[in-house]
Amino acid sequence: MSKVRVLFLCTHNSARSQMAEGLLRALGGDRYEAASAGHVPTQVHPLAVQAMAEVGIDISHHRAKSVAEFLGQTFDYVVTLCGPEVPGSCPFFPGAKRYLHAPFPDPAQGGLEDFRRVRDSLRAWIAATFLKEDSDA
Repeated sequence: MSKVRVLFLCTHNSARSQMAEGLLRALGGDRYEAASAGHVPTQVHPLAVQAMAEVGIDISHHRAKSVAEFLGQTFDYVVTLCGPEVPGSCPFFPGAKRYLHAPFPDPAQGGLEDFRRVRDSLRAWIAATFLKEDSDA
């Protein structure tokens, strides 16, 4: 049985999409193949790494990636995580079977508590969307 491929997108691929990728990899077992990217990639935010480490998920080896790195690939789901901070800033990716938009606030301008809140919200959303036995997202 092939894995369900999921690409998480946000602007910088520094926090939300990185945490979502780590969460789905950790929680989804061998059912999912998760990746993340942004249209203006910067670097993985140290507080994202710290917040994930607090729940036993290591994303310290992740790197920020451009959407262009995945062009030509097909994903079962492309999930945009951009919030309302900068309207129209969410990247688009062609080649998905299904598109989902789940807006989460960008914690990058805040502190560790902001990263924890987004992490916990992402975990709940991923569990409700992808990890239910009868999930068809």
